[in-house]
Amino acid sequence: MPKTYKHLATKLVHAGEPEPRINGAVAMPIFQSAMFEYAGETSYHDLKYIRLNNTPNHLALHQKLAALENAEAALVAASGMAAISTALLTVLSAGDHLLVQDCLYGGTHDFITKDFAAFGIAYDFINADDPDSWKNKLRRNTKALYVETMTNPLLQVADLNAAAQFAQANGLVSLIDNTFASPVNFRPAEWGFDLSLHSCTKYLNGHSDLVAGAVIGRADLIQKITYKLNHLGGSLDPHACFLLHRGMKTLSVRMKHQNESALKIARFLEQHPAIAKVNYPGLESHSRHQRAKELFDGCSGMLSFEMKGGLEAAQRFMKSTTLPVIAPSLGGIETLLTRPATTSHSGMSPEDRRKTGITDGLIRMSVGIEATEDIIEDFEHALKKLG
Repeated sequence: MPKTYKHLATKLVHAGEPEPRINGAVAMPIFQSAMFEYAGETSYHDLKYIRLNNTPNHLALHQKLAALENAEAALVAASGMAAISTALLTVLSAGDHLLVQDCLYGGTHDFITKDFAAFGIAYDFINADDPDSWKNKLRRNTKALYVETMTNPLLQVADLNAAAQFAQANGLVSLIDNTFASPVNFRPAEWGFDLSLHSCTKYLNGHSDLVAGAVIGRADLIQKITYKLNHLGGSLDPHACFLLHRGMKTLSVRMKHQNESALKIARFLEQHPAIAKVNYPGLESHSRHQRAKELFDGCSGMLSFEMKGGLEAAQRFMKSTTLPVIAPSLGGIETLLTRPATTSHSGMSPEDRRKTGITDGLIRMSVGIEATEDIIEDFEHALKKLG
């Protein structure tokens, strides 16, 4: 019988590890073999084969990920978008309808708005902060509800409790992108969500050296998504599995620092005269701060902010910093700055970006594990250069 562990930090290190250890290896070995000897499997999906995401490296990750969110099962995929698109194409088919939050990661937004029509799937955007309005957009063919824990890049916090309850009351599959929060700060299964989605490229791995995704949740749905992923081919290479497995073990200590550091930086920026607005749920000034306190164990290392000088000031500020790396993505050990209009949300039309509040001058920050004081000092110098 598998061991059970009470605390998430312990689960990160020990959950899903092979018992007994493989030849006594303390670190999980890499099983870099495309196929494995036939052992009497009766189902195609049970054959040991890299594309079927069921090598020992995959299975260890699946058990660990499920344990982290206190869910029934989990599945890793080749990227966050592979996880998101495969999950959506599993719970939805031609003729179905999706209710989806109106502020989304750009890749998800593009997949829904640009690709759903070819699959014969309809959708309606909802204000995830206004549960009373959702019923009006519900159709007989509505099959699922999709939200994000904290929206990318504006850090909005939807009424997540209401979302899970609404889905349950109306027979919908509830999906939530939990990338920004990570299991350290939020565990969707505990709130009644059916499926939790992650870009493991970000916080779960934490070292900016791989691309991977995960789906965590109900066992019956994970099995269906696994079969779909097996056909679509979005498998994760065993070496990437090894790196993700290794990176996850430090998630708790990384996220603890990033939670604390992001709050200090957000407070510094909020008080600076050159900053027009800071988006961070941990700030008392955030419109859904109280909700964030009720839902989350921390507000992550993600924040975004607007300069009073708009786009020009944002560009000058970013060029004047020395510690952050100007690069897309997030969740690594190094602090990153980017303008979503040119990276994560560049696929959206300028009109759609404006509708959701993503201006050209919005800066998104992923706080790393550097000393908070060094980052703030660097920002002070950069802001002084703006005059």
